[in-house]
Amino acid sequence: MLEENPKAVYKRVLLKLSGEGLMGDLPYGISASTVDALAEEISQIHESDVQMGIVIGGGNIFRGVAGAAQGMDRAMADQMGMLATIINALAFQDSLARHHVPARVMSALETGGVAEPFVRAQAIRHLEKGRVVIFAAGTGNPFFTTDTAATLRALEIKAEVLLKATGVDGIYDKDPKKDCGAAKFDELTYQDILEKGLRAMDATAISMASDGHLPVMVFNMKIPGNIKRAIFGERIGTVVKGE
Repeated sequence: MLEENPKAVYKRVLLKLSGEGLMGDLPYGISASTVDALAEEISQIHESDVQMGIVIGGGNIFRGVAGAAQGMDRAMADQMGMLATIINALAFQDSLARHHVPARVMSALETGGVAEPFVRAQAIRHLEKGRVVIFAAGTGNPFFTTDTAATLRALEIKAEVLLKATGVDGIYDKDPKKDCGAAKFDELTYQDILEKGLRAMDATAISMASDGHLPVMVFNMKIPGNIKRAIFGERIGTVVKGE
């Protein structure tokens, strides 16, 4: 449990949210109540002067890999997935605004008047001014996951930690949704992830995090308050870092 008046242990973080996490109990799309609950939690974190960047996946609308598996051109499918992340980012920006949290959407793809183009120096300026920055459209290139995009943006803004909020409470040796005997890891090294073939993040993202000495915390976003717990120092989920 958190203290009554806890203090954040991080000044600047990058939060990676899965697109599927925005569905709530819906089979597809965006659950307004789920997004609202997440925005409320982030508003509480924002009051503690934590600088936050966010990367949101697009799996609740369209996944490039899934499209490619159905015969679509992979590059085209990934571009569709990038557009899905922009939709999610705009929905999240709107919800944050209703909770009086200033936010900016910065896109790796040119989107005209929909979102700002991603410029690293401007993103850092937004963070320093107390604005939440939602990074959309991945890296702007096909064949890269949103995990890789989140790691890239975390390193670019010099975040102290990458918080990966998923649908499970950490990293397991097997899929806990399919195997009740799966064992959870409390702590792993980057090399452990690669050598054990764990699917917590893709190899590109892990390699980038390792090179940049960026710690990664993987935890369950479906448990209310977990994002705040992670930022305020409570040990949850699985931590991935160097030796």
